[in-house]
Amino acid sequence: MLAGVSTACLYPQHLEEAVYELALNGITCAELFINADSDIDRRHLHTINSFRERFGMTFPSVHPFACPIESMTLFGGYDRRVEDMIDYYKKTFEAMNRLGAQFFVLHGCEKRFAVDAGLYCERYMRLYEAGQEFGITVAQENVERCQSGSLAFLREMSRMLGSDAKFVLDVKQAVRAGEDPMEMVSTLGTHIVHVHISDHSDKGDCLLLGQGQFRIRAFLEMLSRCSPDAAVILELYRSGYRGISDLVSSYRMLRSMIRSVENAGAGGELTAKRK
Repeated sequence: MLAGVSTACLYPQHLEEAVYELALNGITCAELFINADSDIDRRHLHTINSFRERFGMTFPSVHPFACPIESMTLFGGYDRRVEDMIDYYKKTFEAMNRLGAQFFVLHGCEKRFAVDAGLYCERYMRLYEAGQEFGITVAQENVERCQSGSLAFLREMSRMLGSDAKFVLDVKQAVRAGEDPMEMVSTLGTHIVHVHISDHSDKGDCLLLGQGQFRIRAFLEMLSRCSPDAAVILELYRSGYRGISDLVSSYRMLRSMIRSVENAGAGGELTAKRK
């Protein structure tokens, strides 16, 4: 597993500036949160890629800013709008190819505009298949205000779509929706391909790692068994930390925990083989 940080943590810094600040502070894995179309124009893609090469960075995922209109576009009743939105996201897929990113984070339809599961899965698959044409995996994120906030709904997606159902597990969104992140991992298993992590307690649902009561190591141990190649991305709101040093500390804690979990797992496998 990879430890990383989302550029969303540094909003409203420009995307390339956020990437550079993370890189300067030793964070070499980042989710790219696109905040404007111009973030991924040729000039800015060139700048971001220059940082990727200079600092040896990896960008496993991209999060689009257009997610608030997905209810109306991808999941609405006007067929031309659906096609237009898929074509629009294809431009993001092209940019992801240039950045070496693999996972596209989908919010989906908000609960107030809810559609039936069959239609939802049909629209998800249309975008998923468009992503596959570019070698991109579209992954549904659990978002409290959306239909995807419910574990029961994600379970139904898994049943209907089989191996094509891919999920981004966001810990804070699970907490907000009254879902147990551990149960989500246990239930969704290998369908989880990417993670947004933060801590939580009665002080808040989006805290720096170590400032809450979340059983982070136990969570990582469970995740490592079903999705050992996932990137685990620290995603905090700007109000949730004081400065870049806080992000760096949480990132290092996460990276250390992942290494410890993986080393413990490797030791267990070696012992089993010897027996």
